[in-house]
Amino acid sequence: MTQSTDSNQDELKDELRAMLWATRRGMLELDVILTPYLQQTFASMNQEAIAHFKSFLEQDDPDLYAWLMGFETPKAEFQELTQNIRQFIDSKIQ
Repeated sequence: MTQSTDSNQDELKDELRAMLWATRRGMLELDVILTPYLQQTFASMNQEAIAHFKSFLEQDDPDLYAWLMGFETPKAEFQELTQNIRQFIDSKIQ
């Protein structure tokens, strides 16, 4: 590996660490959904998907909970991500 590749991998590890910290919310219900989802999907995320997930995490906890539980319709820009997370949840409880 080159130094540049090592540096990129270090940056990705730092990015993942920061995002995992951000998945730790004020609601345990969100913690047990978002943290495993990120752990499973991060490696396949491109920079656009990472930025989108970060934007998702900037939303208020009650909104995230309502969207993920299907109580409310998510904002348009988060509908696909919310659906992906809900499918992740469903796959874990079946």
